[in-house]
Amino acid sequence: MLTRQKTLHEMHSPFGDIPPVNTGREESYMKKIAVITGASTGLGREFVRIIRDKREIDEIWAIARHRDKLDRLRRQMGAKIIPIPMDLSDPSRIEELGHRLAQSGVEICYLINNAGYAKFCSYGDLNVSDSLNMINLNIGGVVAMGLTCIPYMPVGSHIINIASQAAFQPLPYQNLYSSTKAFVRNYTRALHVELKDRGISATAVCPGWLKTDLYDRAEIGAAKATSNFFGMTAPDRVARKAVADADKGRDLSIYGLYVNFCHIGAKLLPQRTVMKIWLRQQRIDPYSRPSQQ
Repeated sequence: MLTRQKTLHEMHSPFGDIPPVNTGREESYMKKIAVITGASTGLGREFVRIIRDKREIDEIWAIARHRDKLDRLRRQMGAKIIPIPMDLSDPSRIEELGHRLAQSGVEICYLINNAGYAKFCSYGDLNVSDSLNMINLNIGGVVAMGLTCIPYMPVGSHIINIASQAAFQPLPYQNLYSSTKAFVRNYTRALHVELKDRGISATAVCPGWLKTDLYDRAEIGAAKATSNFFGMTAPDRVARKAVADADKGRDLSIYGLYVNFCHIGAKLLPQRTVMKIWLRQQRIDPYSRPSQQ
């Protein structure tokens, strides 16, 4: 006699026990979920808000580092939200997530890789640990989440990876961050092609400056660093366009005239010229030495 496999909420999980969402559907129904990283604040929170209102989505697996912020998100956004506190730079936690997916009987309709890490400074202002952590989260986390989730994504599902306007060209004094975002942009657009035979789209989102707390964490008081945040945009606008572009099967999402202008300029101008324009915009002289304290 066949026995019913335990559901996500009946199993003991390292992520904690969350009460099930009562969908009123039969047991054989596979829940349709969205997985959103960096979900607790800023752009990620706006993605949660948008996806929550899609009637076909039963649950949103909201991933971020801090449990308290995720619990607050659930209280504010409702019972669809399943808080999953985890560090995406730790491969073992992503492996745990893979086990949880395998045991849960779900279909992932949206995978949104929004978690990211930035520091605005020169290469020498970061130690080895901080540098590798940025690479592991911004690049490794995106790749690992894709490899983990794609097997559970049906035809018509969508991957949204957050790159950046910084992905268009090399950016001195934001070098490591912009390089990781260039990877995300190129990786996602190529992945979009590779996933055509599965009927899954992948969209690279390249926003300009956003009104989020990323900048509070990114500014470390470096002598030479990004300081001119021209064209700051509200994250809800970027999120709405990103989801709309993903639903249309587009591989690139760019919001706003200024960012589109920068995208075209980066294609037409030599990279050396673009870097000089960037340095002038940020009022940075690469030849000047920081004053000694």
